[in-house]
Amino acid sequence: MTEPELGGRLDAWAARVERALQSALPPAETPPARLHQAMRYSALEGGKRIRPALVYATGEMLGVPLDQLDAPAAAVEMIHVYSLVHDDLPAMDNDDVRRGRPTCHRQFDEATAILAGDALQVLAFATLTRAPASAAQKLGMMALLAQASGTAGMAGGQAIDLAAVGRQLDLAQIEAMHRLKTGALVRASVLLPAELAQSLGAGQHQQLGRFGAALGLAFQIVDDILDVEGDAVALGKATGADHARGKPTYPAVAGLPASRARVAQLYREALDELSDAGPSADALRALAAFIVGRRH
Repeated sequence: MTEPELGGRLDAWAARVERALQSALPPAETPPARLHQAMRYSALEGGKRIRPALVYATGEMLGVPLDQLDAPAAAVEMIHVYSLVHDDLPAMDNDDVRRGRPTCHRQFDEATAILAGDALQVLAFATLTRAPASAAQKLGMMALLAQASGTAGMAGGQAIDLAAVGRQLDLAQIEAMHRLKTGALVRASVLLPAELAQSLGAGQHQQLGRFGAALGLAFQIVDDILDVEGDAVALGKATGADHARGKPTYPAVAGLPASRARVAQLYREALDELSDAGPSADALRALAAFIVGRRH
């Protein structure tokens, strides 16, 4: 798949999940209006929508109809957005800018931001209950997303990250942290459509899981690299923040050349898991290349 073709597909997926989010989120004027406005401010009209794109690309490979993918795509994005809203709070990363504009707690206030994150998290699961799928498929998606979001995934990784400030970690410890904090939700984005596939063998499910895990770790190492050498305007957030806070990152321990080499290795490992998929996985392969090659 060419870069322009992928660009068109990314735009279409982003527009599609935007519509799904618009529909799922409470109207801004409905009481409690300030809370609903904060939720919509955080979730709409921003971000790269990479996790929903992974849902759509994997679903395309597995032959899942697009209308069945909207709910998991919106749900995983809500979980991601809630995590950003909470990560930006003064008690955590204390960031002022996200996606090129004031963070939720700066635009509104801390209490509203906390509640907005809480509400987005539960709305993600409510959205999955309304998916056009069987009860078993809905339950499978909810269990998968819960595991990826909790102490065995994103929340656990963030706790490790906060506890590691000012400490030295080795590469194995950093990778373990990254696999939880970022990798688990990326992996879930790949596996959510598998819950909707009509026929999927255990071997293919395991391959998708390994693909998502490798890509998720590569995603976070690229983020670490961009925090060192990325452009703040293009990224839509401050750079150099990890170093300023004394956070252990992959480049801080291994250096930039080794970090880039690890990303390349993980990318190869991810593609190897799709070697039997054929042309149906072309969009997913192109998306993986986009993720590891991004500059913002």
